[in-house]
Amino acid sequence: MATSVAWGAWADSGMGAGHTRTMAPRLALAALQRALDDDETALMIADIDWEQFGSRFGAVRPSPLVGELLGGAAHSAPAVGEFADRLRSLPPAERERTVLELVRGQVAVVLGHATPAAIDTAATFQSAGFDSLTAVELRNRLMAATGVQAPASVVFDYPTPELLAGHLREQLLGAGSAAFSTTVATTPVADDPIAIIGMSCRFPGGVDSPEELWRLLESGTDAISAFPQDRGWDLAGGADDASVRAGGFLYTAAEFDPAFFGISPREAIAMDPQQRLLLEASWEVFERAGIAADALRGSPTGVFVGTNGQDYAALVGNAPQRADGHLATGSAASVASGRLSYTFGLEGPAITVDTACSSSLVAMHLAAQALRSGECRMALAGGATVMATPTAFAEFSRQGALAADGRCKAFAAGADGT
Repeated sequence: MATSVAWGAWADSGMGAGHTRTMAPRLALAALQRALDDDETALMIADIDWEQFGSRFGAVRPSPLVGELLGGAAHSAPAVGEFADRLRSLPPAERERTVLELVRGQVAVVLGHATPAAIDTAATFQSAGFDSLTAVELRNRLMAATGVQAPASVVFDYPTPELLAGHLREQLLGAGSAAFSTTVATTPVADDPIAIIGMSCRFPGGVDSPEELWRLLESGTDAISAFPQDRGWDLAGGADDASVRAGGFLYTAAEFDPAFFGISPREAIAMDPQQRLLLEASWEVFERAGIAADALRGSPTGVFVGTNGQDYAALVGNAPQRADGHLATGSAASVASGRLSYTFGLEGPAITVDTACSSSLVAMHLAAQALRSGECRMALAGGATVMATPTAFAEFSRQGALAADGRCKAFAAGADGT
């Protein structure tokens, strides 16, 4: 049986890193022998400074695994009451100055300034040169100085020394609260670039991932196909008649695992497939971003969804006894975004927009605006459209608005319909 070893830094080899200690060759070889004796197939051998590694790793992407590994490592911080009692003994004006000078001094240390006087307390941390790693270092120093627990994002939630000091002072002198509030300071950052850290998708042609979408585009595959067989449409004609019987369809749109999301079978039947797809895609995007969904619960994360029509209710309405009590939430456009916020515990804006073909684009635009204005610090943005009935096809056919070959040619000179 083969054994794969991911090695940490060896001494005397130029492999040292800021969050790992170097291993003496003799120690490393002894560890290798032990690994071989244990018959492990894959492992890592390294001497890790867990406290430093945990703070740096957690700054980029919160991880329950790292949190459990570091669970027993306590910070050498004073009790919250000690610092708070010292503040209470000061006049109000002096309290404000003391906390601000504490923050200012720690900022100077983290950035390497000789004195706190070099720090402009009204300037943003970003303009001062902070990144995710130095932000966590500042958070750790403030925790050690005050005993107050704070999330890794606190420097971004309160983006100037004055805002951070004010909030810290409130927590220290408040009614026994030792945690930072989830309220986010809405300081506009109009020139700040927005990072896309994850993507998931479902598209016609059997596309279930961004990689498959790229392969489809690269190969020039035609994803237009015949009407789906499982939606109860009258494919022989009649009221569902349409001059063109082809389009872009998700043949797996009916597939859904409600138990995974804690949803009852009765409620799942009432849910528009668009809501189901959004739930699945959102979970996948968290996985692809390397973020545990539970880590975002209570965070100011926004949800912006584009949609175009909710005709599923017409189908479920024919058998109301199967979905009684869930029809309203199952078909409402507003719930498309609200359900995501509720399921994942997100506390930023939740907005559903319908601007026809541009719905998803507008949703992304609104998400970018909200991020730059400070309404939220992370956002889910996208859209979903599933035709539950052939009504739209029939209507467009009567108008003569369908492309003759069933293929929309947006922005092309030969465009002849949708």
